[in-house]
Amino acid sequence: MNRILIKRHKRQVARAKQRVKLSEPDVRTSEQLAAAREASRAVSTVRSNPHANYFRPSVNSAARAEDRTSKGETGS
Repeated sequence: MNRILIKRHKRQVARAKQRVKLSEPDVRTSEQLAAAREASRAVSTVRSNPHANYFRPSVNSAARAEDRTSKGETGS
């Protein structure tokens, strides 16, 4: 039984080695790498703040604005 498991494992390892795809070396120039980093940064800021391009005041700031106007009107 143990011998059968060992043979199966050897076959699985051999098949896995055949499927492995080695990555190719990065042959981009330093300018291309810098441009790629800049492009990546621009995308990551959009991902971290999805509402960056749209102005929408938060609920709390809208409530504070209402409080300020009501205080200013009653004080006059």
